[in-house]
Amino acid sequence: MCKKIIMDSISNIAVGLDIGTTKITVIVGRKNEHGKIEILGMGKAPSTGVMRGIVANIDKTTQSIQKALQEAIDVSGLQLKNVNVGIAGQHIKSLQHRGQLVRENLETEINDADINKLMQNMYKLVMVPGEEIIHVIPQEYIVDKLDNFPDPRGMVGVQLEANFHIITGQTAAISNIKKCVNNAGLAMTGLTLEPLASATSVLDVQELEAGVALVDIGGGTTDVAIFKDGIIRHTAVIPFGGNIITQDIKEGCSILDNQAELLKVKFGSALASQNKENEIVSIPGLRGREPKEISLKNLANIIQARVEEIIELVHHEIKNSGYERKLITGIVLTGGGSQLKHIGQLVEFHTGIECRIGYPNEHLSSSSPIDVSSPMYATGVGLVMKFLEEDNGDELNTTSGKTTNNGGMGDFFKKMLDKIDKYLTNDE
Repeated sequence: MCKKIIMDSISNIAVGLDIGTTKITVIVGRKNEHGKIEILGMGKAPSTGVMRGIVANIDKTTQSIQKALQEAIDVSGLQLKNVNVGIAGQHIKSLQHRGQLVRENLETEINDADINKLMQNMYKLVMVPGEEIIHVIPQEYIVDKLDNFPDPRGMVGVQLEANFHIITGQTAAISNIKKCVNNAGLAMTGLTLEPLASATSVLDVQELEAGVALVDIGGGTTDVAIFKDGIIRHTAVIPFGGNIITQDIKEGCSILDNQAELLKVKFGSALASQNKENEIVSIPGLRGREPKEISLKNLANIIQARVEEIIELVHHEIKNSGYERKLITGIVLTGGGSQLKHIGQLVEFHTGIECRIGYPNEHLSSSSPIDVSSPMYATGVGLVMKFLEEDNGDELNTTSGKTTNNGGMGDFFKKMLDKIDKYLTNDE
């Protein structure tokens, strides 16, 4: 899925725009006097031009953005222009790379300029044709062969090195997102990886330090992000989400798309053992035909088979990361797919790892609409938070279309997004 933030010129106002495979949601929020996010308005529209997190039809996606945006404007009464775009989808890849910088002035301490220069060198790496670097995220720094420094500033040394987590995406996919934003009358000012936004709203500092795997189950894709010692260690995108489950129900029960979706949401379960044989739901027949009776146990069997496949792929990514035994706080499920009944139990059964459902309500004020506290809005809330958590996070250079502060969960997320404006400026 693709995510965006629209910044308003009014102080302390930020807007999260989530362009998903099934829906497009706009969330307008600000930080209140207690440090909580107060939701000022929300708008949503069906997403008809996005497939598995990738824009497939620019015109349809643009229309959906405009519809959701207008609804949020009507509710909030704010005029919104500038957007910070989040990105996900099948085309997202990640790699590890070590960078090196030999300092010329050995008498001075290592400062921001040295770190920025080292990070900027990573953007010069030769990529596969058709791919671009989205994020360069520092993990550990090495100063004169002494490693494991989370922050080398203030130290003195000749050779500065760092291990980087580099996230790339397809140039065409990024370009299509920008076109949709521009066609909707908006100006794109940044780019953010979706799981980082979700992590902001549903994970706390202790989980990030202890080790946690964030699994965001969207409509078209499932995103995996693994954190340890406050650092993102691994990212992956699995090309299955809630929509493939709906498709399985449609074909398995021989019903319509909307009927399959309603069945999944209202009666679906990821554990067939939790349903009795005699539990039946009746589906209205078409054009005078007899109603169709669906066994809830059969429904759960269909759902469980597909969810088990998704869990297996998630577990495979966790194993590949090398952090399976280091996830002290386990797995956190979020996104619309995490609302499926008994899915947490199924994850624990197949992975052997403790699991909980991640809700963004911890960061929301009591006056916020109850709907926004749902896991399906975790990314949108996280996008709003990223610009509001820092003291000057809402400041915007409206002339150049660049944010002056990338906001985030403390210095950790700020470091992650520190160079994103540079990337977009160069892309122009």
